Amino acid sequence: MSKSEARKFMKVRKAVIPVAGLGTRFLPATKTVPKELLPIVDIPSIQYVVQEAVDAGIEEIIFVTGRGKDGIEDHFDEAPELEQVLADRGHPEMVKMLRAIAEMTEVVSVRQKKPLGLGHAVLCARDLVGDEPFAVLLADDLIDSEVPCVRQLLNLFEETQESVIALMQVLESEVPQYGVIKGKELKPRLYQVDATVEKPAVKDAPSRLAIIGRYVLRPEIFTILQNLPPGRGGEIQLTDGLAQLVRERKIFGCEFLGDRYDIGDKFGFVRATVAYALKRPDLKDKVLQYLKTTIQ
Repeated sequence: MSKSEARKFMKVRKAVIPVAGLGTRFLPATKTVPKELLPIVDIPSIQYVVQEAVDAGIEEIIFVTGRGKDGIEDHFDEAPELEQVLADRGHPEMVKMLRAIAEMTEVVSVRQKKPLGLGHAVLCARDLVGDEPFAVLLADDLIDSEVPCVRQLLNLFEETQESVIALMQVLESEVPQYGVIKGKELKPRLYQVDATVEKPAVKDAPSRLAIIGRYVLRPEIFTILQNLPPGRGGEIQLTDGLAQLVRERKIFGCEFLGDRYDIGDKFGFVRATVAYALKRPDLKDKVLQYLKTTIQ
């Protein structure tokens, strides 16, 4: 790498995680509890998402929050009173676990005052991100993979210094639920994106490659989102912003390796709970036996 190229190299240090949604699909549970704190077995789902970012080398988490979401930040804060109670009761392993959560990463937040779409939520983080590339992780997408999904994207960004989005092949019937891409395959699982379309009808979809909730974006996306007119649903759509960005710079798509669970959906949440329970040595045999008994 030449000196001029080295000067241009940008490292991704920050991740934006939008968590301002109301979680209406999980009412009444989410009437007072943020949906991101609903547990997958005994770990809040948001902790898995943050852990993915940390394991990928991200140094700072930026939550884009809304009213009633203070509990998410509290989960990643210190809890000295609770730690003292647990210590007094002889549970040092629980104290260690709580301290590990508080020490996972630096956490800051910004408020999205109105629900104006994912693109608007990302734009709300502009002042905290600054003029540098950043990752975006959507809390409704839980991805279990040997190499963290966002790390797979970061590897490609570090090679190309261009924006990268996560892709997954979906059923034709599911296409209208997603933003999808038009692009060309450069090598297995790697695509150059030519265009993005937000939730197209099946007959209008350019592919079955859906955009999943992991992104690594150059800072130019902020200017685009700031000037973007409302799109589908009267909201500022991130997919529409990507559609404009791809006309100005290259965007790559990475068909990631891993199992994705849509935990914004009730059945997806149940699937994730079962899958993660089966990964636990203390639960695997009991869950398998229960499933076998239930199926019979």
